Amino acid sequence: MKYLVIKCGGSVLENLPRSFYEDIVSLHQTGEWTPIIVHGGGPMINQLVKSLDIETKFVNGLRVTNQDVLDIVEMVLSGMVNKQVVRNLIEVGGTAIGVSGVDGGLLQTKPVQNANELGFVGEVEEVKHSVIEGIIAQGSIPVISPIGIDAYGQRYNINGDIAASAIAKALQANLCFISDIPGILVEKNGTKQKLDKVSKAVIEEMIEKKIIYGGMIPKVKAAIDGLVHNIHEVAIISGLEKSSLIDYVNGKKIGTKIVLEEEIA
Repeated sequence: MKYLVIKCGGSVLENLPRSFYEDIVSLHQTGEWTPIIVHGGGPMINQLVKSLDIETKFVNGLRVTNQDVLDIVEMVLSGMVNKQVVRNLIEVGGTAIGVSGVDGGLLQTKPVQNANELGFVGEVEEVKHSVIEGIIAQGSIPVISPIGIDAYGQRYNINGDIAASAIAKALQANLCFISDIPGILVEKNGTKQKLDKVSKAVIEEMIEKKIIYGGMIPKVKAAIDGLVHNIHEVAIISGLEKSSLIDYVNGKKIGTKIVLEEEIA
């Protein structure tokens, strides 16, 4: 059984076509791949904090999270978005169970190093993969929201890309970031072109030159971290392109594959 961790960003979730969920259910039913969905929900969180007149800001693509923001993040991610994804899968004939990283202590978390600047933002120390395997054993697709918990019961907001990478590492799964763009784009001769394959060294240079910025930074850093820790493959693909997920698992040239230097020909 091959695991495929599928990270759906909040910005693309609202626009994903029905066919995307049909492809996930199809993958699940054929049995060769076991999909595990990790989702974000940034735009919906932004809307809610704005309507409640709560200030929120970002540092290197990570949301500064105080107690008020943490309440909203958990409500949106574990409540609204998580159940929406589960409903979408059920609607196309799938079986899904939604959990957060708090449930069963799934995502054991500690504060990030610069917690004094970011607040209740966490990084994953351990993934209790038995929780995920239990859902899979019941014949269901796990849908996971990236809220973590520590040994003392303190919750943490975890960047969805970082959570997805941690889960993929724990399960030795392939990791696929679903975006609303076809991959990593660079400007060449005045037009934006997609990179089919990019290495760790090139990514670090692109971050330094601010070609990669904002929310793409934690995504590519999570990808590199996963590769260093033996994730077989990481790709960024568009969820808006028809059959993109099926094409990816069938080995077609789609999206941007992120690899370590020595793997680039």
